[in-house]
Amino acid sequence: MPNASARPKNGRRSRRRRREDPARNELVSSSLESAQQCLFNQDYGTAFVHYLLVLNLAPMFKDFAKDSFRFTLFKWTEELDSVGRIQDLFDCYEQALELFPADEVILNSMGEHLFRMGFRDEAAGHFHKALKLRPDYPEARENFYRVANWLVERWHFLMLNDHGRNRKYQQAIQKAVQSGCNTVLDIGTGTGILGMCAKKAGAAEVYACELSKTMYELACEVLAANGMDGSIKILHMKSLEMEVPKDIPHKVSLVVTETVDAGLFGEGIIESLIHAWHHLLLPPQQTGVPARRPINSATGRVIPAGATVFGMAVESAEIRRHHRLCVSEVGSLSMSAAGELHSPVSCSSEPDDSMEPYTTERLSRLPGGYKSLTEPFTALDIDFNNVQELEGLSSREVRRIHLPVTQEGELDALAVWFQLHLDEESSLSTGPQEDTCWEQAIYPVHTFFLKPRDELIVEVSCRDAYLRLCSVAVLRDGREIRLDKRLDSQHCENPVSNPNPEAELCSALACLKTDQNQTKDYSMLECSEMALLNNHDYHKSFCSALTKLISQLKVKWQNQERRSGDQLDCSDLFYVLDVSEGFSLLSLIAASRGHVKAYSSVEKKKQQEVLKRLARSNNIPEDHLEFWLNHVEDEQGMLQRPSREKLWSAIILDCVETCGLIRQKLMEKASLARCLLEEGGSIFPAKIVVHGMLVESDTLLLESAVQGQEPTLGFNIAPFINQFTVPVHVFLDFSTLECRHLSESAELFVLDLMNATANYTDREVKVRATSGGRITAIPFWYHIYLDQDISVSTFSQNSHWKQAAVVLQQPLEVQAGDWVCLTVKLHKSTISMTSQRQKELGEK
Repeated sequence: MPNASARPKNGRRSRRRRREDPARNELVSSSLESAQQCLFNQDYGTAFVHYLLVLNLAPMFKDFAKDSFRFTLFKWTEELDSVGRIQDLFDCYEQALELFPADEVILNSMGEHLFRMGFRDEAAGHFHKALKLRPDYPEARENFYRVANWLVERWHFLMLNDHGRNRKYQQAIQKAVQSGCNTVLDIGTGTGILGMCAKKAGAAEVYACELSKTMYELACEVLAANGMDGSIKILHMKSLEMEVPKDIPHKVSLVVTETVDAGLFGEGIIESLIHAWHHLLLPPQQTGVPARRPINSATGRVIPAGATVFGMAVESAEIRRHHRLCVSEVGSLSMSAAGELHSPVSCSSEPDDSMEPYTTERLSRLPGGYKSLTEPFTALDIDFNNVQELEGLSSREVRRIHLPVTQEGELDALAVWFQLHLDEESSLSTGPQEDTCWEQAIYPVHTFFLKPRDELIVEVSCRDAYLRLCSVAVLRDGREIRLDKRLDSQHCENPVSNPNPEAELCSALACLKTDQNQTKDYSMLECSEMALLNNHDYHKSFCSALTKLISQLKVKWQNQERRSGDQLDCSDLFYVLDVSEGFSLLSLIAASRGHVKAYSSVEKKKQQEVLKRLARSNNIPEDHLEFWLNHVEDEQGMLQRPSREKLWSAIILDCVETCGLIRQKLMEKASLARCLLEEGGSIFPAKIVVHGMLVESDTLLLESAVQGQEPTLGFNIAPFINQFTVPVHVFLDFSTLECRHLSESAELFVLDLMNATANYTDREVKVRATSGGRITAIPFWYHIYLDQDISVSTFSQNSHWKQAAVVLQQPLEVQAGDWVCLTVKLHKSTISMTSQRQKELGEK
């Protein structure tokens, strides 16, 4: 065997390799000089081309030129992004990664662009690679945490922690394999657990497919760790694209899948199974043959075998305020001219690509709870082993169901769940009373106050392979009242005194008669935007703070006028800029204060029309409201002066995301905003105070990582999916979280947007335990100070914000009276916390 470590001889071949090409060297030298000159002239595109040439011809310059090349790449791609040359942008990153495939900074930057463009799967891959190269890289770690919530949704952890669900699936698969199903296809394999169950049960051949690149790569790792990478063939593709014999050698006798969502059909199980029965599965067993008998190898079947869908009508103020306008005024603005505002969730039986047929909630953790207005009813039965039934689902006649009303209350939604029949003996329920990893599907409906002896008429259909439920009418005293004709005068005839003022107002608003032109005025708002409109306290507080600021500025102007002896131009207006994300009325509220010219960052045309209508109906001069994006070249330059001569009197920043996190780059935006304020002007909010509490919550642990040391059904899965564990749990409803409070709430951190010198990057806080237990998490929320006296909390009952929680990697045991030292850090708007128990005060 040759000596691999021996030094090569200085032979002829070696000398020839060291020969230099003068022309090549001259080209490299001149291109490097040109790159540096172009960089100095801020001609980043040309500089980038020169650097590509240099580094391809002379790789030895990589270390020397890496920092300049990165800088050039980032500046050039910023320019490409600003003019919409997205393909060119990604081409540049691909060229850069060919030169520097292990550069964590370039990988992270490309991931950020991918994430902004909506390519979350690909973005996570880049963040993950950057972290593997440099585990202590904070930017990549924070980016990965943010995108991990999208890629590996928290229900994956809940599902793997749901031991009852896992055992039932394993038993059903084992029975099917032992009865003759020797060839198996796992559709939407996820971690690969169902395919591994089939192989462990003795299946001769197992195939699996997964569309998500992240989950596909994770499943490959899991199979390899369990010694099954050679016996289970996994494909990165949709099952709808699979063919025999191109992708699998022959048709299989068993398909296993759990491609169902809270509304059963939302992940495309119907289409997948129809395709499977025609192209991937052997023909079904003949009707009348008991499935528990040994199955002929020439027949096929599906696990789960079918499902039954249930529903009931519910009252819920929480659902209502996310889908209906429940206030007649917002910050002293009359909303009568707003037209029809609705969430993206349609209560119509007609398919509409711009709308979602349902949303999801965990009813058992719904803030404020819910009230059942009817008994549960069966909405639909489906047999997944009957291809004719699957194909006929979308053409089924609309089913009309009459539901006796059992309790009086405001009809807000139809709540839906299902029972998944794995086989003849075993099933799983997603019902609201079950201890399950599933949420329920919520169909918001036309608001109406129901009373006992009413009958609610519900229509059930599946016209586009989505389950659609719609409440269309109420039978009262022999009279049918249509709920889908909002302008019908009968809709408003309700002699019953409504005990719920908010619900009564919603009903009244739904019944408002408008002229023919106004009925055509409608606009779609996100559910969180609708909840924001209904947040009365927030808008009232903003009105008070802004009125106070304008009064102070007027006094300042008057004092300046007295001191100077000159009469100031009374026509000069106060300029207010609202850079809130999405739909916001704050600019219009500012304009309504008088002597204010307000700029809104609302971008969508229909939403701009809503603001214009509201401005006219509230007697706000047309020239006192403008749309800021019409004045700036791109959103990157949102924060700039209103004009050369003017500065802003107030800048409204959107500081907290609906999910409960501080918005990215908030402090950078605040720093720039301070430079754009006139003397005495203010940023709203001026300060954010973070509050938190020590809690013990098994629920948060189960939703954050696969728990325990034992393998899942005997398979080693946890170490791989737990790579996607994130330390901060978002979209949390702390008020309904199952937990034990182990301390009082405490102030954890302060972000001062008006005074940069008051800020810090980390802080130690001592919190005293009021009860003994295991600290598993620290939920946190914010007190948003519009000025030093006026504040709103993101933990109030009608807040449109959710809360977040830091979940500790290792629970901390404490006794009542123990002091816990929390180290709270802020890095680029991301909050992190670590905890350490201290001895009781006074002990040494």
